[in-house]
Amino acid sequence: MLYGLKDAGYEAYMVGGGVRDLLAGIEPKDFDIATSAHPDEIKRVFRGCRLIGRRFMIAHVRAGEEILEVTTFRGPITDSHERDETGRILSDNVYGTLEEDAFRRDFTVNALYYDIRDFSIVDFCGGVNDLQARQLRLIGDPELRYREDPVRMLRAVRIANKLGFEIEPLSAEPIARLASLLREIPPARLFDEILKIFLNRDALANFEGLRRHGLFAELFPGTERSINAAKRDLELVRIALTSTAERVKRDLPVTPAFLYGALLWPPYADRAYELEFEKGHDSVSAQTQAAEEVLAKQQHRIAIPKRFSLPMREIWSLQPRFEDLRPGRAKRLMTHPRFRAAYDFLLLRAQAGEPGCAALANWWTQAQSGVVPEVPEELAEMADAPEPAGEGAPKKRRRRGGRNRRKA
Repeated sequence: MLYGLKDAGYEAYMVGGGVRDLLAGIEPKDFDIATSAHPDEIKRVFRGCRLIGRRFMIAHVRAGEEILEVTTFRGPITDSHERDETGRILSDNVYGTLEEDAFRRDFTVNALYYDIRDFSIVDFCGGVNDLQARQLRLIGDPELRYREDPVRMLRAVRIANKLGFEIEPLSAEPIARLASLLREIPPARLFDEILKIFLNRDALANFEGLRRHGLFAELFPGTERSINAAKRDLELVRIALTSTAERVKRDLPVTPAFLYGALLWPPYADRAYELEFEKGHDSVSAQTQAAEEVLAKQQHRIAIPKRFSLPMREIWSLQPRFEDLRPGRAKRLMTHPRFRAAYDFLLLRAQAGEPGCAALANWWTQAQSGVVPEVPEELAEMADAPEPAGEGAPKKRRRRGGRNRRKA
């Protein structure tokens, strides 16, 4: 790819995270290319090229099974750049030189270029020194750069944890003050960023970093309120993220549905409890309404596609069914397509210390061996519950959480 652009008469360098990770001793996941060629020129050089992006046009070039991101050198920011009222840049298709492009990058360690002509590192911004000092530093005025693109605040937390670096103090200071700027970011873009932050081996560290800088409260305001009120809710989220990180390290599959199910469970459980025990709704309608409300509020901050929100809601809706320990019902539940995910979620709740969940989790673990176990005395009340009169009939009140959990 680099040689193809070079042979066509253009400057071309490997840049960004790939160079940074190689120098930091981390195996890169991908490589980006910066070039003097404009998007239409890149397209003429490579047949398998697709141009994407509105704010800044990017070329995606297929190389075998890989897709490489090729960008044209960006020019300096001027008053002619279109911005919104917060300072966020809306249009950025202004091209420049290699040096101008370096100063447009976000962090110094991301502004390192590998030159194939002499196999050297081109460093205009002091990125090599920052790598050696193990610090993450923004290029330029931190507040201005965060206002240009507030997602940089999320990237600062994620990249610092990935590298094991500290965020340079002047780069860290404005984050808490500017955290509310994330509300201006399109929810669909934040969905992608959240996956990068939490579906990786640094998931727990990223969570703690987001909370420390006031960013998590902007992304998940309902969850932040719940975990501030109950240590058990905080523990549930921490356990879920630790488990996610371990699965990533072992190259096991992870799903956004389970992740979002854990992140949004605290406000969902609280709202369901409030609707059932304080507003007088039956349990089924309370759970349904709580799920709809929590998801609708969350969608204003982060868009969650239906392919993930629907299985997430199924995992939630199956949780009360684990309290029905009658052999016939138990065997039917184990045939449900979402049983395994819901069972794993029950184990998560048990680990977090939700009342009654440990005994339930133990019973269902034994039940999966093929022989339905005896019901222990502490669960006997659930097993002896009478059949509901019909679909939609009021169910027995569940040990589900809410304010009683707060007092535990």
